[in-house]
Amino acid sequence: MNSNPNELTIENSVLVLIDHQPGVALAVQSIDHSLLMNNVAGLAQVAKDLGVPTVLTTVGAQGSVLVDPIFKEISDVFPDIVPIDRPSSHAWSHPDVRAAVDATGRRKLVMAGLVTEVCLVQSVLAARKDGFEVFFVSDCSGGVTKEAHEDAKVRMTMAGAKPINWMALTGEWAPYWASPERALVSKIDSQRGATSSALVSDWIMAQVTAGVVPSPDFITAQRAKRVTG
Repeated sequence: MNSNPNELTIENSVLVLIDHQPGVALAVQSIDHSLLMNNVAGLAQVAKDLGVPTVLTTVGAQGSVLVDPIFKEISDVFPDIVPIDRPSSHAWSHPDVRAAVDATGRRKLVMAGLVTEVCLVQSVLAARKDGFEVFFVSDCSGGVTKEAHEDAKVRMTMAGAKPINWMALTGEWAPYWASPERALVSKIDSQRGATSSALVSDWIMAQVTAGVVPSPDFITAQRAKRVTG
């Protein structure tokens, strides 16, 4: 496989998902809830399938009047990862969160969270202060208003963090169209990518099926493996 020339790769990234919980999401107004959950589910599945280390966090999920577990779309993807719960909005200050990140030995953090202007901003700014390179996934995060979300994005960017959306991120992780990694991403894109999936995955595969263009290398290799295996 060709080495990945992108800034973010499968080998150098850590994904940190902060407080994607139904109760917290009730306060989010900057993005449609269904779209938010779709985007987060897509990002989580790609990270799992590509083997990107992932840290899950929640705030007040247990021990209060009401329970507020992490989105089912995330827990279904990562059934073996127990979210790190805490009583504070500042996930990065929790020793278990920092220990989970440090255990990977990686310095490029990809963060998304609810709500953008509180829990996500606090951790992004703290991680930047500690010398980590941070990317925040804007369309897997949400604020209590669009203005709050945008203000938070400006604040994080001014601190040196870099904005990215979930499909751009997964494209950086798997840039080579004829690679097995891209095949995994394309499958998820076709389920979660909305318009782009129709234009990219579904449209291209229609050409392959019709014989207009040859099969990408990864499809040819998969078919050969099924025949010989």
